[in-house]
Amino acid sequence: MKFVDEATIQVEAGDGGNGCLSFRREKYVPRGGPDGGDGGDGGSVYMIVDTGLNTLADFRYKRKFHAENGRKGQGRNCIGKSGENLYIKVPLGTLVYEADTRELLGDMVSAGEVLLVAKGGIHGLGNTRFKSSTNRAPRKITKGTTGEKRRLHLELQVLADIGLLGMPNAGKSTFIRAVSAARPKVADYPFTTLYPVLGVVSVGQDQSFVIADIPGLIEGAAQGAGLGIQFLKHLSRTRLLLHLVDVASCMDTGEAVKHIKIIEQELAGFGADLDKRERWLVLNKIDLLTDDMAKKYRQDIINVLNSETPVFLISAVSGKGCQELVLEVQHWLDEQKLRDQVEANEHE
Repeated sequence: MKFVDEATIQVEAGDGGNGCLSFRREKYVPRGGPDGGDGGDGGSVYMIVDTGLNTLADFRYKRKFHAENGRKGQGRNCIGKSGENLYIKVPLGTLVYEADTRELLGDMVSAGEVLLVAKGGIHGLGNTRFKSSTNRAPRKITKGTTGEKRRLHLELQVLADIGLLGMPNAGKSTFIRAVSAARPKVADYPFTTLYPVLGVVSVGQDQSFVIADIPGLIEGAAQGAGLGIQFLKHLSRTRLLLHLVDVASCMDTGEAVKHIKIIEQELAGFGADLDKRERWLVLNKIDLLTDDMAKKYRQDIINVLNSETPVFLISAVSGKGCQELVLEVQHWLDEQKLRDQVEANEHE
């Protein structure tokens, strides 16, 4: 499996340095007094978004991370050096959980976003701190505190405007190759897509959207069958789902409707309101049908489903209908963004 979207790691912040017990020892300076310095603070552990990453694969090989400890204080009131903070790079869209309690610590959805996951220990105090008019030679110091230790569970949910879904070999990978620069594997056997693929679709100047292709779904996917269950959660961040149907393997509209219903059941079974997400039907591989047959096929699907779901005809191989679909998607996204802006202004 090339795509790794879950990982459990151990992070440990640095301990604070101890304070120093020291007295001045200089010629001609009798009873020089205390001069023990404070320790340094321990380094903290942070998560930081790196847009150059797209998987959690690095955590396969390294699962323990430790920030630097603070140094202990020194004589002559020298303060110990603080430990360096540790920054762990994660891809955009990473969810960070406390592994034991499943508490969500952060949702990393912005480039360069930083999240504190383990705070470094506080420095100890040297004996200089305890000098007073009644205690001229204190022998008291404090030790640095221990840095936080945590087990974290990381989950990656890709960020995309559009999600592609359908049965295996529905032509999702071919479609994303046709409309973007992404180059997922394409072959004539099921489950050629083993990990989510992101593609940027450019429609015009300053107009583009991100589309995600996930592995094909089969009946029972929401309960763990096939590959799709591992990646259904990636669809939860999308705004629109394009449901591709292979007309070549479903020459009978009854068979096509059966496949459509299976996918709908899996979306409902998975939860996260995926079954309520805006979803368009895309009938693919119409290059194998005549124009009249394709139009009749589309109308039969609409009549049987008896819904207002938009239905499109495309051929991902020849590109027929793809540009029209892309333009409709961009128009729909523009309307959604405008609506979001209006709602945001009303709430201000």
